[in-house]
Formats: sequence, structure tokens, C-alpha cells
Amino acid sequence: MDLANLNAFIAIAETGSFSGAGERLHLTQPAISKRIAGLEQQLKVRLFDRLGREVGLTEAGRALLPRAYQILNVLDDTRRALTNLSGEVSGRLTLATSHHIGLHRLPPLLREFTRRYPQVALDIQFLDSEVAYEEILHGRAELAVITLAPEPHALVKATPVWDDPLDFVVAPEHSLINNGAVSLADIAGHPAVFPGGNTFTHHIVQRLFEAQGLTPNIAMSTNYLETIKMMVSIGLAWSVLPRTMLDDQVASIALPGIQLRRQLGYILHTERTLSNAARAFMALLDAQIDLPGT
Repeated sequence: MDLANLNAFIAIAETGSFSGAGERLHLTQPAISKRIAGLEQQLKVRLFDRLGREVGLTEAGRALLPRAYQILNVLDDTRRALTNLSGEVSGRLTLATSHHIGLHRLPPLLREFTRRYPQVALDIQFLDSEVAYEEILHGRAELAVITLAPEPHALVKATPVWDDPLDFVVAPEHSLINNGAVSLADIAGHPAVFPGGNTFTHHIVQRLFEAQGLTPNIAMSTNYLETIKMMVSIGLAWSVLPRTMLDDQVASIALPGIQLRRQLGYILHTERTLSNAARAFMALLDAQIDLPGT
């Protein structure tokens, strides 16, 4: 089975179009079509239904997709295992990370890594933590540094690196600041801006309210914490932010008996052979564990 054809098949399945697959693989649309035609001829099945501009997997296509991932992952795994025998830290390291961690946690580590291992080509993908999680599961990233899921997948190994306390915040002039003692019920009555409903952070905060039988008044949502901070600072809503982001633009609300936190760390696929480059980066991350001020 031709690997180039399989890559084209996966690209179409993921992007939902032949043109999108062509852009991803830097090929023309006719070249993509030729590869799929060759794969369909070899397998003697139709893999995609083409209805106007819509492209969808056939039953055969849906059956092939997980096997195509498996074939490519096994080959990549074999290449890494053989390359590792040399002991050199080189090659390409595909690293997925969230925007927040990429901005606030990784820069010194990336600087040190590139200084120590100049022969490694870093492919850094800035993604939502939940998307990065899927990249690991599908083998498209070797390592991801993200907000850890409360309940990790069985095929994912998660290693906490940073404990990340979360604070309830409002604009300095918000009425909640001058109300004396504030409860979670008081906060729930005011408009909030939350991380997107698909995010791990959203679920952490939502569970806190549900445990007390409360429903937060979510007026807006966005996956970018910097945007949330801006919305809070101009008085549009309250929110929850990592303590590391707090400054004089926002004011923290103390809630007696409530300590909210999330874990930041790295994940990898348990059935994947790691490259020497990935192991070297993991060593830098492991050195950060439990260090004060990190």
C-alpha cells in the first residue's frame, strides 16, 4: 500500500476536502485526486462520496481510517526506534502546546533545549489543549504540553509538571469587590466570561458550581485566556484565570474554603516509541516538577 496515497487519504478525511488536503500536503488538487484514485483501485473500494463540494467517507473509508493511522504510526515508530540506536539527539520533534503554556511556561525551556540540541528541528503546534490531546492520540504529535485532562485516556500517559492555581477575578471597580464577604452564589448572579465549553478548564470550574447546586451566568466564552483577561479588565464580566496572569488590570476575589486549581504537564501515547529528542525535552520538563516559582 503506497504511503503517499495513505497520507492523501488521511488529509482528505481530516480536512473534509481535496483542496484542503492539497494545501496541507503542498500538492495540487489533481495530484491528490490521482493518489486517491490509485488507492481506491488498489483496494477495489470507493473511499469517498463526492456530492457537489461535500466530501464524506464511505463505509469502506470509515473502516480504513483507523487502520491508516495505525500503519503510518507503526512505520514512524520503527523509524524512531532505529534512529534512537545511534544515541544522537537529532531529527524532528513535533511538539503540541496550548497558547497559554507556550507563552508563559515554555520559552525558557525551549531556549535551553535549542541551545543543547541544535540538531533537532522543532515543529511547534499551538493548539487548544483538547485538540493537542487528539493530536497525541492520532500520532500526529509526539509530545504535548497542555492543561491535563481531569480523566486521561487509557492510551495517554500524563505527567503533571506545574500546579496552576486559579483565581476568581473581576475588574478593580466591579461591585463584587466592595460587597465584603463574597460567596460562590453571589458570583453566580453576575455575568461571566468562561473558557469554551469544550475546554478542560471550563469543566473544572463548572464542576465547582454544580457541586453547590449553582449555575454560572455565562454571557460570553473564548478559548484564549488573554482575551478573557481583557474582557474582565474592562468590566464586562467576572472569570477565572491562572494566578500567574494576575496584575493590576484585574482584582482577585477571595472565596473562603474554595481553592481552585488545574494541572499543567505533558502527555504522550503509551504505545509510541519516543525519539531521543522527545526524551531530552521530557527531561527538561521533569526538572521543572515541584520547583518553587515555576
